[in-house]
Amino acid sequence: MPSQTPQWFPGHMARTRRQIKESLKLVDAVVELRDARAPESSRNPELGALIGSKPRIVLLNKCDLADPAATARCLQTLKFALAVDCRSGRGLQKFAPMVRDCLADVIASNQAKGMANRPLRLMVVGIPNVGKSSLINRLCGRTRAEIADKPGVTRRNQWYVAGQAGESKIELLDTPGVLWPKFEDPAVGEKLAFLHSVKDETMDRETLALRLIEVLRSGYPERLRERYQLAVAPEEPAWQLLEQLARRRGMLLPGNEPDTYRAAAALLDDLRGGKLGKITLD
Repeated sequence: MPSQTPQWFPGHMARTRRQIKESLKLVDAVVELRDARAPESSRNPELGALIGSKPRIVLLNKCDLADPAATARCLQTLKFALAVDCRSGRGLQKFAPMVRDCLADVIASNQAKGMANRPLRLMVVGIPNVGKSSLINRLCGRTRAEIADKPGVTRRNQWYVAGQAGESKIELLDTPGVLWPKFEDPAVGEKLAFLHSVKDETMDRETLALRLIEVLRSGYPERLRERYQLAVAPEEPAWQLLEQLARRRGMLLPGNEPDTYRAAAALLDDLRGGKLGKITLD
């Protein structure tokens, strides 16, 4: 099945890239959120060039929905990184200590200058719908940033006070979610679409569901069998499995035809809601 190449780099994302670059002089480090279910595909390949030598802390969010073994392997490749769930707060008790470790040189420099209480300022970046607002609300201890289970909610840079790292307060600069203009590998774009990091309107939902079936059949075939009681054979076309799913769920059109559009929506919703179990797509 041919891969789709959606258009999803609106003007506000180009502005966000400029804002990130301009705001770097205001912060000591960058906190990059990735989706633990796609830790490589949700990594903005432009970020390294944007932030240069600034220290970086990587948070693999939504780890409760990801394959734990895959998450552990990813963490081993990163210097300052945590697996977290920003909605429940899981793993975030380690955030302030990691900030202190990552910025030990900055803290020592501040102390030498008699500015031990100077706030540690961090910029929070990541793709749309990765959980930046949930992180800020959890760290601030109260609802401060708008949350929605859809991409594109945060549209401007905002500062928040987020607790202490030793003698220093932590201040967070929130930024809108930003993607990158072009995907060299169309599969990366598809994975982000599976996880709703781009709006569903950018891709045909049934085609997207068929690609997801192919990915799951390759890596997690038992999830399709357990969730939908499907007979998953390697040679069976994905569209037949989607039709099976529709019939199993009683999603029928007049004439007893399977409603594959509803079935596609159900499959995508089940993945995003964790109903297919802990899955990592990368």
